Amino acid sequence: MKRICLLLPLLMLFTPHFVQADSITLTDFEGLADGTSVGSLIPGLVFTNATVLTAGISLNNFDFPPHSGANVIFDDGGAISINFTHAVGSVGGFFTYAGGPVRLDAFDATHTLVGTVTSAFSTNFASSGVGSPNEFLSLASADGISSVTITGTGSPFGGTFTLDDLSFTAATPVPAPSSLGLLAIGIALLFVRRHRTTST
Repeated sequence: MKRICLLLPLLMLFTPHFVQADSITLTDFEGLADGTSVGSLIPGLVFTNATVLTAGISLNNFDFPPHSGANVIFDDGGAISINFTHAVGSVGGFFTYAGGPVRLDAFDATHTLVGTVTSAFSTNFASSGVGSPNEFLSLASADGISSVTITGTGSPFGGTFTLDDLSFTAATPVPAPSSLGLLAIGIALLFVRRHRTTST
């Protein structure tokens, strides 16, 4: 019995601690003034070619309704790029577009492409009669996503889509049991079995 008690601290030392993975962060662009270039105004994110449009001011919210609230961003001058301060596990958002499909490309820390997704239609704004506004597009990568590029294929100069409710998950890796941890568990089970055998 003493051996079992001595083995328990060893078992605890080598057995990994498991933590919950994936917490969702939502960015809805509310609180930013109409016409604002987003840049690095949102902590943890850096945007390029992203400008705020507000319903009832500069946004045609009949054809391009926000998914929530009053603000969206659009591709102002070309493809939108988003760089994450810390790599994320997945990223997604709600897109309304015209003139061609929207393509979302994700890259890891070495700028290697880790995933691509393209919208279901070439247009989905409200009066187009095709699809419906605010199509959700998302990507995930076990390698981590450090940046994304969102391209409206209808024009290299932008003005082709709106994005609302950008979401992403910061995945916390869940470690597999180490070899030493498994060995400690095996030894503990052998001692328990032996103790039971000798006491009967």
